[in-house]
Amino acid sequence: MPRFPYPLEKGDKLRAYHQIVELSKRHDIYLFCVSHMKVTPESIEALRPYCKDIRVLRLNKVMCAINIVRNWFSSKSLQMGYWNTSHSKRVYKAYEREVQPDVVYNQMVRTMPLVARSKYPKVMDFQDALSMNTERRMERSRGLWHYVLHYEFKMLRSSEYNAFSFFDALTIISEADSEAIPHKKNGEIKIVPNGVDFDFFRPDAVTVPKEHDIVFCGNMSYAPNVSAARYLVEKVMPLVWAQRPSTTLLLAGASPKHSIWRLGLEDRVTVSGWVDDIRTAYASSRLFVAPMLIGSGLQNKLLEAMAMQMPCVTTSLANIPLGATNGDQLFVGDDAETLAEHIVSLLDNTELSTRIADSGHRFVHENYSWSAAVKPLEELLNAVVSK
Repeated sequence: MPRFPYPLEKGDKLRAYHQIVELSKRHDIYLFCVSHMKVTPESIEALRPYCKDIRVLRLNKVMCAINIVRNWFSSKSLQMGYWNTSHSKRVYKAYEREVQPDVVYNQMVRTMPLVARSKYPKVMDFQDALSMNTERRMERSRGLWHYVLHYEFKMLRSSEYNAFSFFDALTIISEADSEAIPHKKNGEIKIVPNGVDFDFFRPDAVTVPKEHDIVFCGNMSYAPNVSAARYLVEKVMPLVWAQRPSTTLLLAGASPKHSIWRLGLEDRVTVSGWVDDIRTAYASSRLFVAPMLIGSGLQNKLLEAMAMQMPCVTTSLANIPLGATNGDQLFVGDDAETLAEHIVSLLDNTELSTRIADSGHRFVHENYSWSAAVKPLEELLNAVVSK
């Protein structure tokens, strides 16, 4: 992994953590992570019950920066350079020789250079289409940053294409993301969706007052979440406030950028920062809104909110991977006017809000358990080993 899968404040960590938990019921898991941040003993202990062994390699940020420059002049992905120094490759290879795994399963193209030449059967999880994510960010950027993202988009697209030559099998989170990957002829990517922990995210999980009308949750340093939060406050909420002036909004999630903290200067907007138990953010609000404009993959925040039996409003970009029915299991809008209309309708109509919440709750229970989500991955890993 390119990050240690705990705490669960990022989607890639959440996916890996629950895959490890499920697979550990029938297999021995050896976890190797490169990390640019310090991993606390508490985080390691959270994974220890599910892993035979855990190794964490702390990246040297100076070497990472040097590697980024090297990759720029070598026409290679910048983020792949960040995560894959010559030292990290040596350490990983030594660990691989020690473990002698039946199969190597690595997450994201960021770690591809570490394992691409491994002699063992190997499977890579794209997770989502990073090139598509980068392209969407590029289209909304300007100046030098636009140029850098355009370069990275091209390099990621090339790396995704080359993955078919290096790996015995490939997985991805949704059909929409699979279609965005440049497939080689006859190339196949196995769909391995995310799930939601129904024992943890349930309507009666926590009991707190309904202090907010609307909540949006997510890591608030992640560009798609920053974009969505700003769009919600700056474009959508003024239309809502024109009809319901007292409507309140909670932006909850780790590591808010300065631009997010500034949104809290509006007296009807609360920016919480890190929340020890994210369920309290959901439970303290009447409606969940995720106006995603960029990004890729399946939005775990929507799964969690629906599991908490909240009515949800989102965009087509987020709903296509989810596969919910607009007007039944949630509401979809792709412009500020439509999103505001849905928000006002749900806040003003208790019967409609309850119907959407109940239908969405049934939808995720029927389609997104972690045990069902991991089953196709386990079958694929077994098939690769038995070849």
